[in-house]
Amino acid sequence: MRDIGWGIIGCGDVADRKAGAAFNDLPGSRLVAVMRRNRAAAEAFASRHGAMVSTDIAAEVIEHPDVDIVYVATPPNRHLEYARQVDSAGKAVLVEKPAGRSLEELREIESLFKTSSLPLYVS
Repeated sequence: MRDIGWGIIGCGDVADRKAGAAFNDLPGSRLVAVMRRNRAAAEAFASRHGAMVSTDIAAEVIEHPDVDIVYVATPPNRHLEYARQVDSAGKAVLVEKPAGRSLEELREIESLFKTSSLPLYVS
């Protein structure tokens, strides 16, 4: 059985404190790819936490073949957009709270993952 590969979109302070080291510390889990709009900050995060890939393009994380689950740790105004992309890629998602800006957004995210039978987690 291979390790679960994690990707992070939005590797700011929350992801740095909560997830960066944790994904590599958990048995059977590893951090594969990270994205931040500032490429240099993404590279620094990847270096600190042992990710193989750092980028400023979310699709590179979502579509990476070794990423099984994507942690969306961006501001809430981007959660729905990224959840849609992760669902379209056929991958599980962990969305930072608040998961959406409204009940309608939360229901849409829930519906997407329920319809595709993919795991949806909220931090």
